[in-house]
Amino acid sequence: MPRKVNATPRAPAADAVFFDTYSMLFRAFHALPPLSTSRGEPTSGLYGLCSLFLRIMREYRPRAFAFALDAPARTFRTERDATYKAGRPRTPTPLSEQIARLPALLAAFEAPCFCAPGFEADDVLATLAERLAGGGQRALVVSGDRDLFQLVGPATAVLFIGARGQAPVLFDEAAVERRLEVRPTELPAFAALVGEAADNLPGVPGIGERTAAKLVREHGSVRALVAALERVTPPKVREALAAHAERALLNEELATLRRDVPLGDGPLAAPLTQAARARLTRLFEELEFKSLIPRLDALVAAE
Repeated sequence: MPRKVNATPRAPAADAVFFDTYSMLFRAFHALPPLSTSRGEPTSGLYGLCSLFLRIMREYRPRAFAFALDAPARTFRTERDATYKAGRPRTPTPLSEQIARLPALLAAFEAPCFCAPGFEADDVLATLAERLAGGGQRALVVSGDRDLFQLVGPATAVLFIGARGQAPVLFDEAAVERRLEVRPTELPAFAALVGEAADNLPGVPGIGERTAAKLVREHGSVRALVAALERVTPPKVREALAAHAERALLNEELATLRRDVPLGDGPLAAPLTQAARARLTRLFEELEFKSLIPRLDALVAAE
């Protein structure tokens, strides 16, 4: 990334918070030391997810919330490019066991959980934020995935979950531009040029982040950049783009989040209720999350 920015914008009033569920679970699993119940059941990822949920609900006071999940099937991106996200390491067994527990935990929250075959959770989150903004409401998206920065706009902010030991950082439009030197809507083009290792998207050789940011600010998209290739300088950058234009265009397509995922006509989010509090308390007791129960009680009482 071009440069770090320490300043965090003020927290916006969020009508709904949308949680990138697997991102939260994976981050918590790798950030926390191994935790398990007295029966030997691993719980660090689940504990971290619940702890972060309670913290965000306490600090941002949204009216409602929902969860987004990846579908366990091929997506339109893997159909388009078989190498997309190829080579990712296998899920560790302790994490797999916690993923198996996840449906019961999410059910206890009694809030919508969206999962759409053929799409990633990022596309689901993009669609949720778009639909909420279309109704004149504000969304806060919680994730450890920088791809979601492209959602940031007048009605949407992203709370980025950083590495171990780092507090979450809130990104509005100004923060994204300071951090990456491009506008949120230009991020797919930026990723297309520099590449994205996590998604196995190869960048254009010889084009670094600063050059990519400059090109994207000037042209707005890879398609527009390729159309104006004869005006690109210096010559070595123009030659690299010409040689890898097809790959860059595909990268931009794959990096662009869909905002038209079919999610049905039900509510987009729901509040945390007393009934959910009772179900969560029982599950927290079973998982031996004793320290989280008072925090849950205080949150529901405040609501």
